[in-house]
Amino acid sequence: MALCLLLATGLAYPKVENYDFPFTNRYVATVVGTPEDLQAELPERIPFRKRRIAIFPDREPPEVLWYGKDMIYSEALQKDKSPLIFLIAGTGAAHNGAKNRNMARAFYQAGFHVVSISSPTYPNFVISASASGVPGHAEHDAEDLYRVMEMIWARLKDRIEVSSFNLTGYSLGGFNAAFVAKLDEERQTFNFNRVLMINPPVSLYNSISLLDRMIENIPGGVDNFDKFFDKLVRAFTEVYKRSDDDIGEDFLYKAYEALDLKNEELAALVGVSFRLSSSSMVFVSDVISDSGYAKPKGLELGRYDDLVPYRQVLYRTGFTDYYHELFYPYYKSESPDATRDEFIDSVSLESIADYLRNSDKIMVMHNLDDIILEPGEIDFFPEVFGDRAVIYPHGGHCGNMNYRDNVAHMLSVFTDGGAQ
Repeated sequence: MALCLLLATGLAYPKVENYDFPFTNRYVATVVGTPEDLQAELPERIPFRKRRIAIFPDREPPEVLWYGKDMIYSEALQKDKSPLIFLIAGTGAAHNGAKNRNMARAFYQAGFHVVSISSPTYPNFVISASASGVPGHAEHDAEDLYRVMEMIWARLKDRIEVSSFNLTGYSLGGFNAAFVAKLDEERQTFNFNRVLMINPPVSLYNSISLLDRMIENIPGGVDNFDKFFDKLVRAFTEVYKRSDDDIGEDFLYKAYEALDLKNEELAALVGVSFRLSSSSMVFVSDVISDSGYAKPKGLELGRYDDLVPYRQVLYRTGFTDYYHELFYPYYKSESPDATRDEFIDSVSLESIADYLRNSDKIMVMHNLDDIILEPGEIDFFPEVFGDRAVIYPHGGHCGNMNYRDNVAHMLSVFTDGGAQ
């Protein structure tokens, strides 16, 4: 894979040349991902084991969240001394979701110990590992993740030999990785050797606003959320009945072809997916903080209570609503003089740009057409990272993560003179 300096969006930066990822439509790339015959060759099975850990042993979650007392993560460990890498999942995603699992297979094959952690926005993490129960604050989320990593390492250090510590994450997980790396500079538990951010947002608020607006593409508007979602489920079910494939990226491609979705509908599909995951997080956060956002303040829900009315409310409210009505008021006491705009600015990579600019161990890989970036935001990465930023010409949002060239570059960040 050749890299050359090209002029794009006003900045000279390393851009991939002769890139053959098949989907140049950013919505198609985001939804469909990488066809299986173009994915990196990885082992089908690795010793990827699910583990539980009590981060706050004395914490008793509300009864309705009974299932989340222990934090669940995954590990795949080598027998010999090896570098260890932590993987952080993207928005609303679990430790063993498809993207983290694929990265685990790649890194394990390359000789790494792998520890895979859910997003701080994943309900199990919010219940079991978030100190506040109100995720989305860049620095507090980093503290929560760092605490988790330290406790997992305390479990592992007598079982395995580690030559170096490394860190990566995709989407929001890539954003989180930057703040975790900065925190590690202060605490130095791990002294990360290499850090890779994959398709991170620049401004968390800008990205969630974009994703919220995508749901407006539902035919007939947000009021038709249920009808649109039911249509997708029925259509996917029909494709699945006729298909021999599992629900992987080849299946998604067949479903995309059968549904014949236009760009607006694809954007709506992305918006619906985001709304489903974000609504789960917001409900959990509302219950823990008793903020009265969707659930009446002071109402204690039981294990068997009907939650459908609360879900229906949350399906119709955006993540930006959560920011303004729950998140910002909750954290306002920490910075009483900060305006909403100043608070938004603090939840962005811009707030740590100087650190990122001067930290040679942190790399980024991104896509020029990523759907979670506002126009011009891609320029942040070449301007701050220089030749530590590799920008692919297309791939949408994480749609090319499994593409063989992308996996090869991801591994090269940590193996070519990197993590040993």
